[in-house]
Amino acid sequence: MRYSKQRELIYNALKNNPCHPTADYLYSIIKPLYPPLSLGTLYRNLNQMAKQGRIKKISGLNQADHFDHIVQEHAHIICEVCGKVEDVFIDENLSKQINETADKTNFKINHREIVFNGICSKCRNKQEK
Repeated sequence: MRYSKQRELIYNALKNNPCHPTADYLYSIIKPLYPPLSLGTLYRNLNQMAKQGRIKKISGLNQADHFDHIVQEHAHIICEVCGKVEDVFIDENLSKQINETADKTNFKINHREIVFNGICSKCRNKQEK
């Protein structure tokens, strides 16, 4: 992937916002800094960086895709109330189990995404009051 000012701005905005932002959120941060950026260009660059493995695209959290600058293997835990997304780093045994499952089923796994859904402590505390 060739260098571009826009891609650098997008990657840095993603890296500096570890909240697993959506494209719209990133756009609201980058647009004031770089007015020529269009939403289409942002989406195109995010999808291209995800396809090349430079970032992770997380689908299925809600209506919008979220993006993550951490590409090493990990899962996500999502609050069903406030939508907060956190990283969960995968235990070696779980990774081993996934590989064994691929062997047993004779599947070549191209992509895996582990997502835990629940309610964060902040939202639980609000519900209990």
